[in-house]
Amino acid sequence: MRSLIAAVAACFALSTPVVIAPAHAQNIPEALKQTGNSESAVKEKRNAWAVGVAGGLMSGTYMTFANELARALDDGDNLRILPIVTYGAASNIDDLLYLRGVDIAVTQSDVFEYFKNERKISNLNNRIHYIIRLPVSEVHILAKRDIKSLEDLRGKKVSFGPAGAGSSLTGTIIFQRLGIQVEQLNIDEASGMQKLRSGEISALVRLVGKPIDFFAKIPADANLHLLPIPFSKKFADYYTIGEFSADQYPTLMPEGQNKIDTIAVPAVLAAFNWSKGSDRQKKIERVVERMFTNWSKFQKPPFHPKWRDVNLAATVPGWTRLESAERELQKLQAQAPAANASPDLNRDFQAYLKNADTKRDAQRTPQSREALFAEFLAWRDRQEAMSANNQAQPSDSRPVARSKSRK
Repeated sequence: MRSLIAAVAACFALSTPVVIAPAHAQNIPEALKQTGNSESAVKEKRNAWAVGVAGGLMSGTYMTFANELARALDDGDNLRILPIVTYGAASNIDDLLYLRGVDIAVTQSDVFEYFKNERKISNLNNRIHYIIRLPVSEVHILAKRDIKSLEDLRGKKVSFGPAGAGSSLTGTIIFQRLGIQVEQLNIDEASGMQKLRSGEISALVRLVGKPIDFFAKIPADANLHLLPIPFSKKFADYYTIGEFSADQYPTLMPEGQNKIDTIAVPAVLAAFNWSKGSDRQKKIERVVERMFTNWSKFQKPPFHPKWRDVNLAATVPGWTRLESAERELQKLQAQAPAANASPDLNRDFQAYLKNADTKRDAQRTPQSREALFAEFLAWRDRQEAMSANNQAQPSDSRPVARSKSRK
């Protein structure tokens, strides 16, 4: 029976023509199509507007920022951003200073501390400027529960993360400023966690935006908790106040506490300050112009939600804003008030900004430099409300002119 079925099938196969669908060529990306130019001309065109951005570790938020700059701003040969995986936020300044092809880097505000005081890099303030201040990352110090405070770590082994990572720099600064001598180790995060659990080290330091899933999922029986880092004047130059809550890390709060203080480090989108008119200065200028023009792209999915926390007007203590970034910011500041249908709002904002900057520069605290424009709008609304109340009194029957409400 089987042989009969096989024979019939063979006959059917021979009598039935086999139809093969024609192959269709896939669409070729525009960048790969033949241009008709010589190879040297193609090479020149490809590199004319290519900008290298030092991101960070592959799995880090800083690398995500670099990737998303490319996603939002790439425009073929008119602008191409090349995100680069690096050793971390601290080493990115090295790359910005010395690595060929790197013009922009994602780093953090306190890197100047090390490069100025330890590396003795000359003229650093003029060589590296910032474009915008990015969201903060909180300092996480995870320790065994028998360690109650940072002081309890004196003389003990602490992992500061891989050399070149942001935690290796910030952790060093924290313990130095507090005068607490520890045995510093530079271990990758997975190995550091293993050694902490086994008791080979007493704590580990990680610098990352909260909350991180890895910490949030540490079980209650792991006998680990986060150590508080009280904010003080010792940290007022580069840092700001942060906190952790039981909602974010339910198993890592010290016994009997729902919140603990920590310090947070602002991230920075930095650029090399090339001489005006040079090819590389023009490349950075184009990136800056496109970024400010397309800022709304960063405010919605699929882009990282941390972009929505960026205040373009926020300053970075100890740093100088790049000239092209300052120019684009002033354009936005001039346009934003005009959109609120109040003819004198632009004038008032410029005056407020000048006075606020003068006052904040004198105080030199990062908290006082936050949300300048939002702060101004809130102040403006309060002033208008007071004016409306005063003008509504019986002694004054004049109509009240009010700008559109802002939320």
